[in-house]
Amino acid sequence: MREFSPQRPPQVDRETIESNLRLHVDRLAGLIGPRNFERPHSITATLGYLHSQWEEMGYLVAEETYDAIGDQATNLIVETPGSKRAEEIVLLGAHYDTCGDTPGADDNASAVAVLLEVSRLLGKHIGQRTARYVALACEEPPYFSCDAMGSQHNARESRRRGDQIVGMLCLEMVGYFRDERGSQQLPETLPRFAKPFFPKRGNFLAAVGNLRSWKLLWPFRRGFKKTTKLPLFTIALPEAIHEIRLSDNSSYWDQGYPALMLTDTSFLRNPHYHLITDTPETLDYHRMTDVTLGVAGAMKRLLR
Repeated sequence: MREFSPQRPPQVDRETIESNLRLHVDRLAGLIGPRNFERPHSITATLGYLHSQWEEMGYLVAEETYDAIGDQATNLIVETPGSKRAEEIVLLGAHYDTCGDTPGADDNASAVAVLLEVSRLLGKHIGQRTARYVALACEEPPYFSCDAMGSQHNARESRRRGDQIVGMLCLEMVGYFRDERGSQQLPETLPRFAKPFFPKRGNFLAAVGNLRSWKLLWPFRRGFKKTTKLPLFTIALPEAIHEIRLSDNSSYWDQGYPALMLTDTSFLRNPHYHLITDTPETLDYHRMTDVTLGVAGAMKRLLR
């Protein structure tokens, strides 16, 4: 008779995750480059890459097309139905387009890469709730802050269908980190009394909600911190601090859904924001691996 020994949890293959993240960013920001309707072939190539990645993982990819100021834009959607409360949805999303001539490694290939890797890690995970993953079109100008955003369309359609999105997690620039004191800037519209409580080093991921989304912060934080030691800064702020509305999370807030922006804080940290220097070699793939693991852990907790 063999001596009983408890099974150890499977070891996370960080090397594979990091390698995949590098590959995704290289393909999107390096090989394809700027991704917008000024270069229609780049959108076709991006959609083809995302399709192939998700199909290789075994997902059935749905296309959500709509008119974006005269162009046909496409959101790509895959999901894993929940086992008991399938009508309740946890949505993880990231926009795939770029601003102008920038190759968009951090903005937003880093986020798309994490989106793909989280969906791969959770491909066989069946939660009580439905996991939905969305690659969003048209977040950048000239679509930003208008109805033509991919997230605006998806959020409106979700509300029209009566979808019960219990939490939307918006990945927005998640690959740039610095350790020097003073490398983290603060929002200009942040009240002076709050500034001493904010980090001064750009070595963390931020999870930012509006005041109505505060209940989403705690389970997200618990799941994230259980999986990785990467510093996480969580906060709920009023939407009068306009910097928290500068990504796709605001589209879901507009429809009354709770949502968080997960970000390296964009232009408050990354000097390459919206420049042609936003290239793959500027990113920290080791810490992007921690972001991936943390977000996957948070998704698992929210899918309970």
